[in-house]
Amino acid sequence: MKKLLLSAMLLFTAQTLFAQTATSKMIAEFERAKTYTKEYLDTMPEDGYAFKPTPEMRSFAQQMDHLADVNYAFVSAATGKASPMKESLEKAADQSKAAVTKTTLESYDFVINALKDLKDADLEKDVKVFGKDLKVKTAFEKDFEHQTHHRGQTTVYIRLKGVKPPQEMLF
Repeated sequence: MKKLLLSAMLLFTAQTLFAQTATSKMIAEFERAKTYTKEYLDTMPEDGYAFKPTPEMRSFAQQMDHLADVNYAFVSAATGKASPMKESLEKAADQSKAAVTKTTLESYDFVINALKDLKDADLEKDVKVFGKDLKVKTAFEKDFEHQTHHRGQTTVYIRLKGVKPPQEMLF
């Protein structure tokens, strides 16, 4: 009986130690997304940052700035943390590779740091984001979906500049 009890306690302890929390999983996913986005930012040549596939489309820089703007907006709305951005990055005067890379990666840091401040129970709280009633978790998931969408759009920009886009990073 003691061996059975000891085995059960060891199994429970091991499961507890190795279990990932919902917030830690989300942090890991946004860290992966940040690394992947940095590869896109690094891959596009400096002269490609102003490139627009058609005149009415955003430039590569504006796509990445839009991604960053929305990272700040979703997280601010979901958590109440004030965005450090006082104006739209997409409309910023400096659309250089260095500036866009810096601000885009900082937007991921804002998301990741906000997640680090949350407990799993916080993810289930109700919030209003862009006029919609959501759970905090859903707001972060929608932000993740949004950044994936816009990073994916820039694959075409990179290819049209004659450059091979980064290898897919699913894991």
